[in-house]
Amino acid sequence: MPEAQRAPHAGPLAAPPGYREDVLGFSCGDEALFGVLSVPAQPATRAVLIVVGGPQYRVGSHRQFTTLARGLAAQGIAALRFDYRGMGDSHGAIRDFEVVGDDLRAAVDNLFKALPGIEDVVIWGLCDGASAALFYAANDARVTGLVLLNPWVRTSGGHAKATIKHYYRARLFDPELWKKILRGQFNVGAAAASFLRIAGAAVGKGGGGASAAAAAPASLPERMQAGLARFRGKVLLIISGADLTAQEFLDTAAGSAQWQGLLAAPRVSRQTLLEADHTFSRRVWKDQVLDWTGDWLRSW
Repeated sequence: MPEAQRAPHAGPLAAPPGYREDVLGFSCGDEALFGVLSVPAQPATRAVLIVVGGPQYRVGSHRQFTTLARGLAAQGIAALRFDYRGMGDSHGAIRDFEVVGDDLRAAVDNLFKALPGIEDVVIWGLCDGASAALFYAANDARVTGLVLLNPWVRTSGGHAKATIKHYYRARLFDPELWKKILRGQFNVGAAAASFLRIAGAAVGKGGGGASAAAAAPASLPERMQAGLARFRGKVLLIISGADLTAQEFLDTAAGSAQWQGLLAAPRVSRQTLLEADHTFSRRVWKDQVLDWTGDWLRSW
């Protein structure tokens, strides 16, 4: 029976030789949370907490988080993947990545309880899982490292600019587009209207002046930048070359001296998979991410 159809229970799951998998049940406030811990026969003193991004549960798209956790365990590194409150098997109301700090703390607490020999933990997060990790990490001394994949810094203006720069520009040089136009199979009017809407968002509606800007709350990119500045541990940044979310992050960072300074620090390592999509959906891409993660974890 697939993992997603099993009722949560305590005890080991079947796993390939060399490591075991335990179901962890623990509490966050008054709600029950569930996760799966992949444990090597002789685990390293550094473990990994996998933070799910988007409306996903602990298995992930195309079993991404399952294969990552098992791959790390096969390398001797214990890894826990779990469901936030309101997702998967965990109880409670659904919540977004900005308010899951208590869930992360509960997961870290129980990771240390389950593996008394570990000394520190690295949080691995994709998309808004990376954003959640940045919000949390500086508040927990047990977290010594972050693996951030295609971090989510979405704003309406940033997304619009990235779409124009990386999507529309590429489309203009796509021979298939021009073939469709010449055959009358392309709705130029609808495409133009869509482009104008996005261009308007990119430019912004203006108004409000300096006083309104000063009163506005900090944007998501600004709050993430502050989280990275407060966190003093090591960081591995992994970027997909064929992902609009990743391009928006890179464009945001390129436009900020603060972001550029943080990412240029010696404690930050960077890797890029030029052909990869947002979730590294091909096996070769997932294997490369696993190798980069394992090598980096053992390098310090």
